[in-house]
Amino acid sequence: MSLIIRLLISTLAVLVAANIVPGVQVDGTVTAVIVAVVLAFLNTFIRPVLQILALPITILTLGLFYFVINVLMIFLAAYLVDGFAVDGFIAALFFGLIMTVVSSVLGMFLD
Repeated sequence: MSLIIRLLISTLAVLVAANIVPGVQVDGTVTAVIVAVVLAFLNTFIRPVLQILALPITILTLGLFYFVINVLMIFLAAYLVDGFAVDGFIAALFFGLIMTVVSSVLGMFLD
């Protein structure tokens, strides 16, 4: 049950972030669910590998390179999901930040 609620929270976060950030398009609710699932998959399996490989540059940039990894995950999700498009680096960065904030706020009610 908790997994379904977290999926709904992520879907809502995708929809909210796509409506706030110019340059991000999501075709509909079904596409938002698919984006939430793909981002969850990428963040579970691909992100840790990238973070380990990028550890030296992350240390040099005092952790700011994690934002670049986050943007890369969003670009990869946009590449994999039809109906989800991100126009540029700044749009992907703000999309990720807003999605994180919305997910965190809504997740507080779950715990």
